Amino acid sequence: MRSANPALNNNTFRTARRVSGETAMTIDGTVNKTALSLLLVMTSAIYTWNNPQLGLALFWPVTIFTFILLMITIFNKKSAPYTVPLYCLAEGLILGGISAYANAMYPGIANQAIALTFGILAALLFLYKSKLIAATENFRLGVFSATFGILIVYVLNLILSFFGISFMGPLFGNGLTGILFSVFVVGIASMNLVLDFDFIEQGAEQGAPKYMEWYAAFGLMITLIWLYIEILNLLMKLRSRR
Repeated sequence: MRSANPALNNNTFRTARRVSGETAMTIDGTVNKTALSLLLVMTSAIYTWNNPQLGLALFWPVTIFTFILLMITIFNKKSAPYTVPLYCLAEGLILGGISAYANAMYPGIANQAIALTFGILAALLFLYKSKLIAATENFRLGVFSATFGILIVYVLNLILSFFGISFMGPLFGNGLTGILFSVFVVGIASMNLVLDFDFIEQGAEQGAPKYMEWYAAFGLMITLIWLYIEILNLLMKLRSRR
């Protein structure tokens, strides 16, 4: 099994003790935990949406805090019922500030990005449950390779920017190359949702313990947040061309 999601990888459920009955992970339980996680993200996002200056001031401290929570959760999965809600609240603060900033530049863009994110989530969940799209080994390999390639591009661009080098500028600009790159990234982020669905389903089938419901929801939230940010970025590029 292969996934580009740092929270859902080959050993995610293999290292968890197998259980049965009410102490076992279920798909319904994971759906409930995911819905609660989304509610927590939106609740804190509304706060910084209404206080954008505070959102900007908190950006780096909260970003560091979310990274610490992410690491704790990945390396200590049993902590997920406690760390994941905090992670979602912290991520909401960041997303609310980013969304408010983008919406101030291009009114209505945040609502469009939210609608597209949930639309893609619903569409891919339908396709997955209908068996119209399957997480085959080749599919996993392709998505993993593309996601890893995108990560390398982002990291290289960040490092080179410290030295004033921007030969990757066209990829991040609002030209045709930049827009096509963003469309590609949105597509790969969307395909990662299929891998997340597959891992969650397999976790339930393997009898993972109950706390893994929170952990599986955590993995899905990582992909959804990435997808939302990439959609918002794509929409900003398109709107800036008008």
